[in-house]
Amino acid sequence: MNEFTFTAIGTHWHIQFYSMYENNDVLISTVKNRIEAFEQNYSRFRGDSFVGQIAQQEGVFRLPDDAEKMLNLYRRLYDISDGKVTPLIGSVLIDAGYDANYSLTPKNSIREAELWDEVMEYNVPFLTTKRPIKLDFGGLGKGYIIDIVADIFRDHHIYDFIINAGGDIAHSSSEDAVFRVGLEDPEDKTKVIGIAEISNKSIAGSAGNRRAWGKYHHIIDPTTTESPRHIAGLWVVANTTLFADALTTALFFMEPDILLQHFSFEYAIVYSDRSIKHSPHFPAEFYTI
Repeated sequence: MNEFTFTAIGTHWHIQFYSMYENNDVLISTVKNRIEAFEQNYSRFRGDSFVGQIAQQEGVFRLPDDAEKMLNLYRRLYDISDGKVTPLIGSVLIDAGYDANYSLTPKNSIREAELWDEVMEYNVPFLTTKRPIKLDFGGLGKGYIIDIVADIFRDHHIYDFIINAGGDIAHSSSEDAVFRVGLEDPEDKTKVIGIAEISNKSIAGSAGNRRAWGKYHHIIDPTTTESPRHIAGLWVVANTTLFADALTTALFFMEPDILLQHFSFEYAIVYSDRSIKHSPHFPAEFYTI
């Protein structure tokens, strides 16, 4: 087994793969360079990023080649959620204190997020903005870059791997092996409340105790400028990490049955009263909590 750990896009990566490869150092360098290129485009914490350019001036921008999947999914979720899942959440997060300096100091007045059709027009491969806007891809970007890294391994004919970036995981096995994942207690990160088993799937999780400050956490309703408090934590299992990551955000705002009309996935939700709701085939055994 080959094993690598490093930090990128502000999170810890742990990659394992089980195939023989002639030059592991070159492969991991390729992975790190691809992650860096992704961050160079989509990080709102970097003034020199593509997202940073859009925040400074309006105009017509040619999108990076890998933007289409993210913006297409954002548009679908934006429409389904009546605007609650939006890449335009960036301005709200910044006003709330989740800014480039991590000040975690909210402004006295926090504006609601701008409406998609009022400030930008998206026609692949171009994005036309009517004024400077602050996009944020945090609701699904980590999941997508995990999938991109998975594709790099497949391109190198490596089909047995586990990619874990901050707890969001892509698993691939040529023999349909099962990978066991501990489900962290959303109120105590030293404990698990269950074990999930995945095979050739992705799992992503989200909890209100991560990246939390004052009355906010990293999920904020763009129409109320408040962080949802009815959910303590949740997990989604899907065919891609992009979908798993995006749906963990969407489930803070929408009932699962609504999303299941549009997407195929399994879910488990721990509510603030410690009750658990999960889909019939969510692949986990829960302990009593």
